[in-house]
Amino acid sequence: MSRVRAAIDIDAPPEKVYDLALDPSRLHEWVTIHRKVNRADPGEPRPGFQMDQTLSLRHANFKVHWTLTDAERPHRATWEGRGPAGSYARTSYILTPNGAGGTHFEYENEFNPPGGFLGAAASRVVVGDAAEREAKRSLAQLKALLER
Repeated sequence: MSRVRAAIDIDAPPEKVYDLALDPSRLHEWVTIHRKVNRADPGEPRPGFQMDQTLSLRHANFKVHWTLTDAERPHRATWEGRGPAGSYARTSYILTPNGAGGTHFEYENEFNPPGGFLGAAASRVVVGDAAEREAKRSLAQLKALLER
């Protein structure tokens, strides 16, 4: 399993950050590895909400079927996803007021590649530090978008 953590302070209230971060129609505006939403449930994101997404890392596109397993607006959200060949990912957002009317946004992604130990070793070689770099870039883009 690989784990990526990143955090950023955003000069916007948690409700505004949460609503934008969980809106499937706006993922293209801030998630650097996002390519498209193939399908998303109608309505507001809520526990059980599902979305199919195409992502790209190191020029390789792949699809993930996501389920929102935890959603407490505006404090936290957790997506669990199934990808190619039985891979699994869990992405969590924790939002806390930072005392100045803004939001401290904590991001965590856990990824279990297919193939057990050998798959995990291969994933580290192929992906390397790209996942952490892209997480930080995505959060920077989210910050810029919300602070405009």
